[in-house]
Amino acid sequence: MPQLEDLSTPTASLQLVFVYGTLRRGEQRDINCLFPAPIWVGRGCVTGTLYDLGDYPGLVLDACGATGGEVMGEVYRVTAELAHLLDEIEEVWPQNSGEYTRKHVTVAMDKSLPGGKQQLVCLMYEVNPLRTHGKTVIASGNWVR
Repeated sequence: MPQLEDLSTPTASLQLVFVYGTLRRGEQRDINCLFPAPIWVGRGCVTGTLYDLGDYPGLVLDACGATGGEVMGEVYRVTAELAHLLDEIEEVWPQNSGEYTRKHVTVAMDKSLPGGKQQLVCLMYEVNPLRTHGKTVIASGNWVR
């Protein structure tokens, strides 16, 4: 199990990223198998709708919190190099023409974890909403079964 990060440690060159699907620990594209290795921060959730796109999920954020549910995921600190690799994996292209768009989102962290800070602003990858038409909603908000 990855070591929990001490949130008081200076990590100015690292970015936080929220992963909710195949990049989660133990999944097909486990972020922990990538290089340079990420630093585990903890579990968290965002407000949105999670869709089953077949071999992977897609998350559409709910900015107002009006219609979406909680979508579960994990937060890691990553280098700029790893963030760039994640952009390639998630097919983030200029002018938001790819399957996913890189966004910043506020993640509510699992309160049972140490560290004090309960909300973190993280990068995450939102699926293009056009890709979700006719797809099944994952009502549990959790891709990992």
